[in-house]
Amino acid sequence: MPPTTEAAQRQERVAKALDLKDEILLVGAGEPLGIPGGMDQTYPFLSHAEYFYLADRECIGGVIAYDPKDGPVDGWRDFEPEVTEKERVWEGPRELTGEPLAGLAAWLAARRGRQVINLGASIPGIRNDAVRAEAVREQFTHARRPKSAAEIERIKAAVAATVPGYKALQQFIRAGVTERRMKIELEAEFYRNGADRTCYASIVGVGTNSAVFHFTPGEKAAADGDLVLVDAGAERNRYGCDITRTYCVGGFSGVKRDLYLAVLNAEKRACDACRAGVEYRDVHLGAALDMTRSLIDMGLMKGNADSLVEQGAHLLFFPHGVGHLVGLGVRDASGRFPGRPPHTDKRVSTLRCDLPLQPGYVLTIEPGLYMIPALLNDPARREKHKDAVAWDKVDKLHHIGGVRIEDNILITDGDPINLTAAVPKEI
Repeated sequence: MPPTTEAAQRQERVAKALDLKDEILLVGAGEPLGIPGGMDQTYPFLSHAEYFYLADRECIGGVIAYDPKDGPVDGWRDFEPEVTEKERVWEGPRELTGEPLAGLAAWLAARRGRQVINLGASIPGIRNDAVRAEAVREQFTHARRPKSAAEIERIKAAVAATVPGYKALQQFIRAGVTERRMKIELEAEFYRNGADRTCYASIVGVGTNSAVFHFTPGEKAAADGDLVLVDAGAERNRYGCDITRTYCVGGFSGVKRDLYLAVLNAEKRACDACRAGVEYRDVHLGAALDMTRSLIDMGLMKGNADSLVEQGAHLLFFPHGVGHLVGLGVRDASGRFPGRPPHTDKRVSTLRCDLPLQPGYVLTIEPGLYMIPALLNDPARREKHKDAVAWDKVDKLHHIGGVRIEDNILITDGDPINLTAAVPKEI
């Protein structure tokens, strides 16, 4: 069966980007991982993202092969394990959409002596030059960054499943409701509106837990005045979204309101800065400077914003990157521009993507300000930044937690498009 039009277009794009001459490319889907002590149970299977990008479908044990000598269109082959009786009995019928995997050995034998590059999941019996494979992966990753119209529609479908979850959540942002209950109500609406799964493990943190980046929701109940940070998104056909909103039980006031507005204003400006040709590091730096100025205005930091960021003092309150690419997974094709060495600019030491923005990129913008005791109580940091922080004021705020606001932005030839604007973020 020939590949779908979308898969064929992706394969041709990758072939031209890699520009291989004699080397053969094999991309593995991978195998299920068994649950320790779970007998025959496995974790839910998802094909390796590099395989899924080329095949546009899930396939346990599948292999996509490419011979550049056969051309960027005809050089691709799709090998798939044949359907077994056990599968038919235990999992139901499955149509064989590719060529039988047994034919891969003969296909390779006809090309004996040529170097093989293995991307995706490792394929048993294949000798792979790890250094060369990594260089090819860098080009492959870069080719995946601009999203096609079909990919953008899938991301939008994931957003459409996510928005009702955040809307339904509002009635549960109240005293006495646990993090786990909020997560359940949020995700239930995702699924009711077409989600296949969550794009990542949903984060719901109340109070001090709102300053824990990958917090797993537990039985902590919200109280009046607590910040509630929610970071969650649905996934449709392997494409997802990544949204964060922060709420305050009973409404924002005082320093919590000031922190929220500092993050919100920085987030809005960063979103607007996301335009073709702009360096992502400059977007990150702009957000860091914006929030540092706000902390100075609040009397929590002292000095000049440029100098404080140069010193890295802002990392006490904003210790992560401003965002990452998103699409085929929550951290889709992030990293550096091909050939670009690791940056040495200490002002952007937490940067997660280092590349110029291009039309078709979909990325997150997620600045945040947090009161994290592990950082604020560290003696070395306190000594280094003793004159940069109003420690007498900050030490009274460790109980607050944190604020993060995150949207997904599509880069165009003109103004950026906020794909997640339907989830309210104004106070």
